[in-house]
Amino acid sequence: MGAVGVIPFPQGRRLALADLARLAPSWRSLLVAGGLAGIAGLVYLGARETSVFAIRTVVVRGAPAPVANEVRRAMRPLEGKSLLALGRSDVDGRLAALPDVASATYDRAFPHTLTIVVVPEQPVAVVRRGADSWLVSARGRILRTVAHGALPGLPRIWLAGGTDPPVGTTLARETGASATAALAVARRVGFRAPIAGATVSDGTLALKLRSGLELRLGAPDDVALKLAVAARILPILGSETSYLDVSVPARPVAMAAPAVAANPRVAGRG
Repeated sequence: MGAVGVIPFPQGRRLALADLARLAPSWRSLLVAGGLAGIAGLVYLGARETSVFAIRTVVVRGAPAPVANEVRRAMRPLEGKSLLALGRSDVDGRLAALPDVASATYDRAFPHTLTIVVVPEQPVAVVRRGADSWLVSARGRILRTVAHGALPGLPRIWLAGGTDPPVGTTLARETGASATAALAVARRVGFRAPIAGATVSDGTLALKLRSGLELRLGAPDDVALKLAVAARILPILGSETSYLDVSVPARPVAMAAPAVAANPRVAGRG
């Protein structure tokens, strides 16, 4: 008869559970950890409610001096408030009232400094209605009233009759915003011909150049392309040309003043 042996049942699961039990934290360590977390919470709450991290200095970056001064004045009520208690609404709510600020971000520089990075509005034109004038940004936002004849280097946009646009509001697309957007594009692409004004009528955009020529852009889309086409044609036009129509960039048309020529002249086709 052969030898008889007993095969032991594997104890791996029992050993694994025992190992986990040894690794589990003790009640004492849990109490210590909870106490430390409670102390940290009390310290945080104390810092929020005391002057440990109170705002004493507001640093403004990215804005010209006048706009930076406006931002600092707007933030003055926050002086003494803890940086830990500062919320986005505290900053945004005050900056929203500043027409010259397009957008802004903020950062806490402990222990006592609030840093605000501003993207300022970019003035591109003067809006006119009757004898009143307003400075307007590339987004069509009314920045401030200006004296009659002020800022002669900026193009003029004439508004139809109606109520005066309040400072801080944005012009509707059909009442000037598309014109300011086109002027912003002209500045961005480096359009060289000096622009005296812009008009929008029945959805059709036109720029009046200081030479007297009217540049018709048609619908206020593909403005950069239309300006590029116009920039190539303008140098070859004579002084008698009354308008250049690039509303269809592939088929620009120029016309001389009626006293000089009666028929339209095609400036380019294809």
